[in-house]
Amino acid sequence: MVSIWRLICLAGLALALVTGPVPSRAEAESPLSRSEMEAFVAPPFILGDAQNDKGVWGLLNSGGTQVGYAFETEPMAPLPGFAGAPINLFVMLDLEGRFLEVRLISHNEPIFVSGLGEAPFREFFKQYHGLSISQSLVVGTPYGAADDGSALVYLDGVTKATASVRIAHESLLAATRAVAREKMQGLVAAAPRRPDPDHQENLTWVDLVDQGLVTRRTVTNAEIDAAFAGTLWAHDDPEASANPDGIYLDLWVVDIGPPAIARAVLSPDGFEDLQGFMSIADFDEPILVIEAGRHGLVSPDFVRNTSPDWLSAEQDGLPVPLRDSDLYVELARGVPEGTAMILRTDRRLGFDPAREWQLNVLAVREHGSFRPEIGTKTLSVTHVTPERFFLQNKAQDIAPPWLEALRNRQVDMIVAGLFLVPLLLALGPGMKGFARHRLFTPMRLVILAFVTVFIGWWGQGQLSIATVLGVVRTALSGGSFAFLIYDPFSLLIWAVTIVGFVLWGRGLFCGWLCPFGALQEFAHHIGRGLRVPQITPSAAWDKRLKTLKYVLLAGLVATVFIAPQHIDTAVEIEPFKTAITVFFVREWYYVLYAVFWLVLGMSLFKGFCRYVCPLGAVMAIGGLLRGRDWIERRAECGSPCQLCRVKCRYGAIERDGKIDYIECFQCLGCVSIYEDPQRCVPLVLAGRRPKREAPIK
Repeated sequence: MVSIWRLICLAGLALALVTGPVPSRAEAESPLSRSEMEAFVAPPFILGDAQNDKGVWGLLNSGGTQVGYAFETEPMAPLPGFAGAPINLFVMLDLEGRFLEVRLISHNEPIFVSGLGEAPFREFFKQYHGLSISQSLVVGTPYGAADDGSALVYLDGVTKATASVRIAHESLLAATRAVAREKMQGLVAAAPRRPDPDHQENLTWVDLVDQGLVTRRTVTNAEIDAAFAGTLWAHDDPEASANPDGIYLDLWVVDIGPPAIARAVLSPDGFEDLQGFMSIADFDEPILVIEAGRHGLVSPDFVRNTSPDWLSAEQDGLPVPLRDSDLYVELARGVPEGTAMILRTDRRLGFDPAREWQLNVLAVREHGSFRPEIGTKTLSVTHVTPERFFLQNKAQDIAPPWLEALRNRQVDMIVAGLFLVPLLLALGPGMKGFARHRLFTPMRLVILAFVTVFIGWWGQGQLSIATVLGVVRTALSGGSFAFLIYDPFSLLIWAVTIVGFVLWGRGLFCGWLCPFGALQEFAHHIGRGLRVPQITPSAAWDKRLKTLKYVLLAGLVATVFIAPQHIDTAVEIEPFKTAITVFFVREWYYVLYAVFWLVLGMSLFKGFCRYVCPLGAVMAIGGLLRGRDWIERRAECGSPCQLCRVKCRYGAIERDGKIDYIECFQCLGCVSIYEDPQRCVPLVLAGRRPKREAPIK
């Protein structure tokens, strides 16, 4: 039965949940004042007028002309972090949707408050400078085989804090898109179209020309001379002067992304080669250009598979990146002869082939022989392909954040799964055989070593009371629990732990999956090996001390309501961040605190876990969901046999032999004794009884 002290503590905890004062959402989301925002705006920019009541301001240059917007993210996108509070960022965005600056205003992310410090968090946001909201921005590293034309821009996360960084990234994008939709409608265009593979038309080159599916631009020598007239380079093309009626540029442009058009332009073999290329670079739009004049398409210094130096493109006043596809394909009969090149541009960068766009050709002249001066003129041609050849893409090609997070941790998740499944089987149906195995203790230590190194130090899967308090804070403020999915590795450990509540109680996590608990157990074995005197509290003091963790848990929950600004300091009662998350690389007093518990563990068996750990208190409460008593007992257990109770260093066995599952760490020590005919007293006594002689017939 739960002790009176424990019931009092649980009642206090419930009272704090019900009656504690909760900060209002309005207070948490109140935009910064003008003077506060001005502190973030550096010359040559000036803060303009307020654009709405959600913290969006105009951004002016030194001449007073509006050049963009300045805003904070929390009022626009209050996505809660791991502490339950949003990450608030200051953003400056120009009128073309490029980030001028992103800076951190405030946050409560536990890993950055006192673990890694804010420096790496602030450095992360410097990566956004110069990037555009029209680009596909992703936190993490590329997965799979990305093609050369990939439009995904990968931002380096922060080691050991990728989940917090993802939350900040999504908050930034959500707020920025909200501002763009409200203030910059031209920049949030519909998703670009892609060629319709099922659209069929029987076309020839003549049909393409007649229907305007091919665009032609011719420039005579006289016209190019006129373009350079009055400049230093007016007489630097003798061929143009000698033959003014001759053709300088004879340019043909056709989009061969749609299969119906490509068949009319390319030979059958050429069409198959193009389709093979597009099956790999499926986001690229191929553009065929043919130059039948004397200008040419590229300079003598051009390198294949790079951006052409004489050709450029733009759409809606914004540049469209072009790149040589490095394809040599045979053209169909009737197509004009000349210098041909297939260019490619990535539709994910915003290029829409069904809307008008412009191809620019650079005409270059040189004046002088030694270090000649270069003069240029731009010759442009406008092209568009009808909508009937295209399909509308979905609005967004970027995977949802949780899927990106999962992909970036997929190897770790697989390894964790391959570890957890056998562990659950060993602790479930295979428990008895596992416990009585002669190498049980070495196998347990190997498992705990894996938990410490892989789940803890490598995978950052150390569960923390900070997550629990963040959930409480989010639930009471009516926020979203989406922050949990940004760390799928820890979420997996939480899921297995919660399943363990029903099957075994608290013991699965506290006894097998807690990295800091594993460190304490290693400290105990080292202490025993060094013959360090052991501290064993009396049964009465053991019960009193076990109540302490519930008091601390109630205090932490009360802090969430009474003084939420101090919760990040209060959760330092856990040494997990110091010992596991940042591997003791921290201020000396945090390191000293963590080392104190490990050194004490050499003489006081798992003292922190048993008496102080507030997360252990949560696990004990969760263990009340246990649906069965999974440790078998005999009639002799407790009366007269007391061996299991004496051997249990957790003090989880009562005098009458019953198991106190709330304090049981599932070490299987008593199961090992129960299954051993050489140690279990009832089995030993039963083995010594003389066998009854068979009756004589």
